[in-house]
Amino acid sequence: MSVAATVLLLIGIVGTGLVCGVFFAFSGFVVQGIDRLSPADAARAMQEINVTAPRPPLMLALFGTGLVLVALAVLAFLFGGAIGVSDWWVLSATILYVVGAIGVTAAANVPRNTRLAAASEHDEAALAAAWREFRPGWLAWNHVRWITSTAACACLVLALLAR
Repeated sequence: MSVAATVLLLIGIVGTGLVCGVFFAFSGFVVQGIDRLSPADAARAMQEINVTAPRPPLMLALFGTGLVLVALAVLAFLFGGAIGVSDWWVLSATILYVVGAIGVTAAANVPRNTRLAAASEHDEAALAAAWREFRPGWLAWNHVRWITSTAACACLVLALLAR
C-alpha cells in the first residue's frame, strides 16, 4: 500500500469517526436536552444551532471526509489489488458515507432546518408547531446519518486491517 493511500485511509477513519461522533451526540443527548425546553424555546435553540453548524469545522469534516473517501475509492478502483478485500471495504465505506451522511444531510436534514428557520422567532405558537413538526423526522434521519457514518468508519478500519 502506498504511503499516500495509507495517509488517506487514516484521514478517512478519523474523519468518519469525527462526523459519526457529531451525529451520535445529536441522536444520543443534544436533541433530548433541547426537548427539556418549551417547544418554542427548543425551536429557537435548534435555529441557533443551525446558524452555527454550517461553518468550516463541521463542513470541512463532513465534506472533506467525503472527498477523501471518493479519492480512496478511485484509487482502490484504479490501482487496488484488482479490487481485493480491502478495496471492497473502501468502496462500501464510500457509498455508506456519501449516501448516508452527505446525501441524507442534503436531502432530509437541511430541508427540515430550512423550514424550521422560516418560523418567526416572535410567534410562540408558530415556533412550537414548527418544533413539533421538525423534531421527529429530523431526528430519525439523524439516526441514519449516525449509523451510516459509523458503519463507514468501521469499513475503513477493516480495509486498513485487510491490507
